[in-house]
Amino acid sequence: MAASAGPDVSPGLLSRLKAGFSRWRDSRIADPKFQAWATRFPLTRPIANRQGAQLYDLVAGFVYSQILFSAVEIDLFTRLRNGPRSLPDLAQQTGWPEEALRRLLQGAAALDLLSRNRDETYALGPLGAALLGAPGVVEMIRHHHLLYADLADPSALLKGEVESTNLSRYWAYVHGAETHGMEAATAAPYSKLMAASQTMVAAETLACHPMKGIRHLLDIGGGEGAFLSAALNATPGLSGTVFDLPAVADRARTAFEAKGLAARAKAVGGSFLSDDIPQGADAISLIRVLYDHGDETVHALLAKVFHALPAGGHLIISEPMSGGAKPTREGDAYFGLYTAAMTSGKPRSAETHSHNLATAGFINIQTLKPRQRFITRVIRAEKPKRA
Repeated sequence: MAASAGPDVSPGLLSRLKAGFSRWRDSRIADPKFQAWATRFPLTRPIANRQGAQLYDLVAGFVYSQILFSAVEIDLFTRLRNGPRSLPDLAQQTGWPEEALRRLLQGAAALDLLSRNRDETYALGPLGAALLGAPGVVEMIRHHHLLYADLADPSALLKGEVESTNLSRYWAYVHGAETHGMEAATAAPYSKLMAASQTMVAAETLACHPMKGIRHLLDIGGGEGAFLSAALNATPGLSGTVFDLPAVADRARTAFEAKGLAARAKAVGGSFLSDDIPQGADAISLIRVLYDHGDETVHALLAKVFHALPAGGHLIISEPMSGGAKPTREGDAYFGLYTAAMTSGKPRSAETHSHNLATAGFINIQTLKPRQRFITRVIRAEKPKRA
């Protein structure tokens, strides 16, 4: 006699059971009486306290970011790089009143940005020290006053009811207006920020996608050439081109000369919105480009890239991405609102990118695994050898 196969539990039944349990659990957590009991009961107290602290951090998060912004604004971490300083000493250096500065220092110490010593001096905390090692983050924080102003009414921003924003004016290229006639003074601020932030992005991208075997890399929207410079320094024999707006390309040429890379790198001025993409590269990179733009622009750009690549050529995409079915803080929360404030673009999931690439004709599409996903995610695709 055959052994019983056991109960037949279908995937649909499991999903319904899981959904039912989640509804029951959430109804308990949402009950104030249950919350009060959970904080008293020894076995549930750690869970209740952890959830309470997480919720508190969400409520207070905007205040935390203002403490960080103020500290960066007065170069507080740089001032403490060489050791602890007293309150009077820091007040004299910054020009802040002592009581106002004390409030800031205490708040920064509570967030592990600083540490307070027993002699009432202040030193770098673990997060403050880490910030000094990531200058790209500092530059991002410095421009956040524009984002904070745009978030004055986040509901209106998310619903698209805000006609003009600070970030849309800051990132002047995203809507394609006057790109060729853009003045150097307009391009300088965002080009500087891109160069600083792309240092971190380049390190993560090249760690999971080395450029070995590539002869010539075309970096579209490459700004001042931070990514291309990193790729050239890491890859002997590689040459490359930055393709960006004329005012930005001028800055890239200057940067290449200053870094001693002018013999291996060049910059071509133009707009991928209206101009043809330079030919001759066997690999093209889009580093933090696609999420700036709407779907129509993305589809058109991928078609141009496909046409510009030779048969068997590679495309590398590196940028913040949505988590899709598993939303992420960096992709869906931060860059979801950031791109809303830009009034252009959106973070896309790896699945959406893959679909767009396949539609454009690419094959062998791979989502690579970076060391620090909160900095960037990377996708590699190939043009068929017989296209």
